[in-house]
Amino acid sequence: MRTAMGYLFIAGFMVVFSFFLLGLLEEEKEAKSLEAMLEEEAAIDEVSIPRNSYMYDKNGGLITELSAETDRRYIPFEDIPHYVKQAFLSTEDQHFFEHEGVDIAAVGRALAVNTKTGTIEEGASTITQQVVRNLYLSHEQSYNRKLSEVLYSYQMEKEYSKEDILEFYINSIYFQNGIYGFETASRRYFGKSSRELSLADIAFLAAIPANPEHYNPLTKKENTKLRQEWILEKMKETGAISEKEKKEAKQHPISLSYREKKEAYPDYSVYVEEELKQLIASKEGYQSRINKAEGGEKEELKEALNQRVQDVLESGIHIETSLDPVLQEHVTSTINQELKGTDVQGAAVVIDHATHRIAAMSGGRNYRKYDFNRAFQAFRQPGSAIKPLLVFGPYLDTTRTDRKTQVSSDPYCHNTYCPKNAGGGFHGYVSLETAFAQSYNTAALRLFEQTGIEVSFSYLEKIGLSKLQSSDHQLAAALGGLSHGVSPLELTRGYTVFSNQGSYTPSRAIRKVTDGNGHVLYAWSSKSRQLWEEETNQKLRHMMRSVMTEGTGRAAAIESEEWRGKTGTTNSYRDLWFVGYNQRYTAGVWLGKDQPASLQGLGPSLHLQLWKQIALRLKAENEDESY
Repeated sequence: MRTAMGYLFIAGFMVVFSFFLLGLLEEEKEAKSLEAMLEEEAAIDEVSIPRNSYMYDKNGGLITELSAETDRRYIPFEDIPHYVKQAFLSTEDQHFFEHEGVDIAAVGRALAVNTKTGTIEEGASTITQQVVRNLYLSHEQSYNRKLSEVLYSYQMEKEYSKEDILEFYINSIYFQNGIYGFETASRRYFGKSSRELSLADIAFLAAIPANPEHYNPLTKKENTKLRQEWILEKMKETGAISEKEKKEAKQHPISLSYREKKEAYPDYSVYVEEELKQLIASKEGYQSRINKAEGGEKEELKEALNQRVQDVLESGIHIETSLDPVLQEHVTSTINQELKGTDVQGAAVVIDHATHRIAAMSGGRNYRKYDFNRAFQAFRQPGSAIKPLLVFGPYLDTTRTDRKTQVSSDPYCHNTYCPKNAGGGFHGYVSLETAFAQSYNTAALRLFEQTGIEVSFSYLEKIGLSKLQSSDHQLAAALGGLSHGVSPLELTRGYTVFSNQGSYTPSRAIRKVTDGNGHVLYAWSSKSRQLWEEETNQKLRHMMRSVMTEGTGRAAAIESEEWRGKTGTTNSYRDLWFVGYNQRYTAGVWLGKDQPASLQGLGPSLHLQLWKQIALRLKAENEDESY
């Protein structure tokens, strides 16, 4: 009965195949050649196998591997070790370099086996057919799928060389546990590149794709070992290895060293992914088109940008960043330690303002990858931390007055808007420097009004705060009352102007993006804007030093270090800020609750203590390096 069923399978196969070809011939009224019809019916798109992308710190160390649905470290044909190629050729397709995509003799053997069993147990798939199945077709076991597989394989052999096809195969096969491609399997299961593997290791890994679940090396190592020994026998039979090599490899112990995909410093790497999107949008014109578009068109462009970013990431790019791993570890551990046991969140950003590069950032206490990243996604009221950028800087630059000039800190009202100074006191006429150091609100409002709201905002707009709106142009903005606020990254970036002679250059995390061959694909163009004159900037630096020697930032002062900065506190202590800088770094810290609520019970200087811990590490960094 089973034999008869097998003959029926063969007959059915031949009938279906014949009708398929006849149908094609009848549809071609212009008498196209069979070759032309096959090209049309089985068009081979350009092969694009998704591969991992890589992110590196400032020293070239790997931070993280970025992958979509597949974890794949792609390697070109010339980098694939000889024994890896031979292991698969000996077991999967011994006549690979002789056939044209389909091994007719193997098909005959498979049909004979299927005749005896009455089922489709053996497929006789060549390496080319397996590539076609992996890239273009499903893994359904049916003769219809096999017919398509044959046609596609024929076309692939015309479009690509044997070396290309073998490269596609070795990089596309599945190795269980979310791992694709031999090189990825080598690094995950053995913790080293395929070039470093022994013959025994190579044969062991080559066993997995035949049945990834059955040969899972983490849970069924004994099965994998048995398959490895069979592969070594096959390699000996085909002359790929000698008898001696086979015996030695069989006896060689297999020591797995399984490693998860590299994903370090999530606070920083998540931001780099966002910055990559901004970089692509800028360089390829998406951002300008999005800015001009409206309604549905805007959403379509955003979706197109997201797809473009995904395509770039799947192409196997290398992203070189400015991450300082020592600083990064210190910043994140400081946030975690200082806020441990509280319901308070925080964020911190450290910028090397000499090079306009982001060195470190914390997205929040106990941050996990793709959580809400408070360093660049949290927009909060900046309080008085906005004053040097929006009030004192524009005032000094437009009036060219001295920092010792007197201003009233007495009560101030505009219609019903009557803010008070911290602590509720009023202190008469004080110098600009004192008003700044003590953060007197009434004095700041008088200066803001005198400069003019529109003039003051013309300065602030140069540093690119993303959430500024025309509705922000009101008196309350002088004290940090903005509609949507600023992010810790934006405010810290803004403060780099004080260390660059009044010139603002956006600080970036990404240094450059290259392809697998080292060709630069994307890099930021450095664009600077002069906010105010150098003389104005020098006055502000003196005033920000006073904040730490005699003003609201005294708790952050570091002995023998000339740090400068400004505090910021919003109503009911819902947000606490401090941004400060020395000769090399600008560091900003924000504390608050995700659902805004008072922090008063934590004490008035927790943010300053936290910032100081970060600054002490920056001081040590300055001493360790020579510039």
